[in-house]
Amino acid sequence: MGARKRLKAEKLKAEKMNIAIAKLRNCPIPARKMRLVADLVRGVEVNKALNILQHNPKEASSRLATLLRSAIANWEIKNEDKNIEDETLVVSMVKVDNAGMLKRIQPAPQGRAHRIRKRSNHTTIIVDSVNK
Repeated sequence: MGARKRLKAEKLKAEKMNIAIAKLRNCPIPARKMRLVADLVRGVEVNKALNILQHNPKEASSRLATLLRSAIANWEIKNEDKNIEDETLVVSMVKVDNAGMLKRIQPAPQGRAHRIRKRSNHTTIIVDSVNK
């Protein structure tokens, strides 16, 4: 029983070496707007994804491009013995979750007030390597 668990643990550790994670917390862009850009790069090779994000006019694309570069750097740190040119890195997962909301008040006519909700998000990106 112990040997089987050890083999399973070693297999999981080897799989974790192929992936790299980067997180962007409390980004002041609504999650709906960030998901529009995240859907463009999900499952795409990283160089192509960076190109897509660079030519996208939305503000979320610049933040997602920075996050993707961070994930690539994390992969390089994890896999110092591997050459990045020999590996095919793919954006395997992009997850965008709602974060906290800043609630503000805007004056309205006749003594009333409207509530403004400034939404933000948490974004997680996972880069996985696929051998050529």
